[in-house]
Amino acid sequence: MRSTTLRKYDKKLGGLFFLLTILFIILATTNKSFFDWAYERHQNQLSWYIRPLFLIPFCYFAYKRSWAGIMGTMFMVLTSMFWFPKPVQVSNQVVKFLEIEKEYLTGDWTLPKVLIALLIPVSLSALAVAFWKRSILVGIAVMVFIALAKICWSVVFGGESGKTVLVPATAGLVICIILIYFGFRRMEKSKNGSE
Repeated sequence: MRSTTLRKYDKKLGGLFFLLTILFIILATTNKSFFDWAYERHQNQLSWYIRPLFLIPFCYFAYKRSWAGIMGTMFMVLTSMFWFPKPVQVSNQVVKFLEIEKEYLTGDWTLPKVLIALLIPVSLSALAVAFWKRSILVGIAVMVFIALAKICWSVVFGGESGKTVLVPATAGLVICIILIYFGFRRMEKSKNGSE
């Protein structure tokens, strides 16, 4: 009964989370004090380590074909940058990298910059489609692409300070691949067993 009710409102809840995500992006891009407040908390590297792990519920909800789950996860990813308190001590490399990232986000948006930014929704859509269609190999390939793209962007634009994302991105990728692989196999086995 409960599952049927949730399914009934799945697209509406997905639309609500999509709207909240857009409102969050508008708030972050138009309210400098909020943007600065969020970035101060983003200096806490715990947020760097948990963000890749959101790929696990993202892929799970895509596998379950839940719009609410997919969009809710995306909203959580965006807001997770300020879940943790501003750290007492921050390495100079982290501060430097985040300043470069802030300048990049608040600077002029040229066509190449827009095309690079479009890689985010395009790659996440490809990831969702892969698991929606139950293709684990394509899904894992897209996850590797996302991690490598993040690392490359960070090093290209952040230089030496961009290397601060290497450990969180790599650790997150490895954990995600292992857990998603075994979770996918288990769900496929239970699905085939119930047929």
